[in-house]
Amino acid sequence: MAATIVSSFPFHAFVCCSSSADARVSANPPYRISNRHSSRGSSRSSSTSIIRFRPNLINPLMGKKKASLYPSRPDPSSNICRAAEYKFPDPIPEFAVQETDKFKNHLVNKLSKKDIFEDSLDEVLGICIEIFSTFLHSHYGGPGTLLVLPFIDMADAINERGLPGGPQAARAAVKWATDHVDKDWKEWNNNNKKK
Repeated sequence: MAATIVSSFPFHAFVCCSSSADARVSANPPYRISNRHSSRGSSRSSSTSIIRFRPNLINPLMGKKKASLYPSRPDPSSNICRAAEYKFPDPIPEFAVQETDKFKNHLVNKLSKKDIFEDSLDEVLGICIEIFSTFLHSHYGGPGTLLVLPFIDMADAINERGLPGGPQAARAAVKWATDHVDKDWKEWNNNNKKK
């Protein structure tokens, strides 16, 4: 049977068959067969059958009442969602000092194991610690405010000064910060609430 789908639309599918013998489909709902004869200026005429599939709009649970094709929509005015403005807390200088000390201790241990820094380790550490401390004192206000920009600035500043290991230092710094800063902030605030 050579049948092709002419159009596919939700609830309707049109199938063309090359001859009426191919269109032996039950004409019971939801199907409707219509035959169309066409001739294109030749003595030979061809027959095309179109089968339409229609949805059964009678819902058995609702009796003979027809079901709607489109569900009813609630009143749009009842679904108005207004985004609440959330203001992050201001940076806490005491937290920034404590976290900068932890960051410095970690970075000294991590970067001193690498040979790529040679004699410039102290200068690389100084750049990373200064940028991180400035960020914590001026921008960090709790979870959701840890940005990647200070760590990009670390790598850029180290590279601009011609020092080795900018990407490695920034990678170690961002890894430690993502693992510890938000967690330490929560602990800091929980401890201060208990006091």
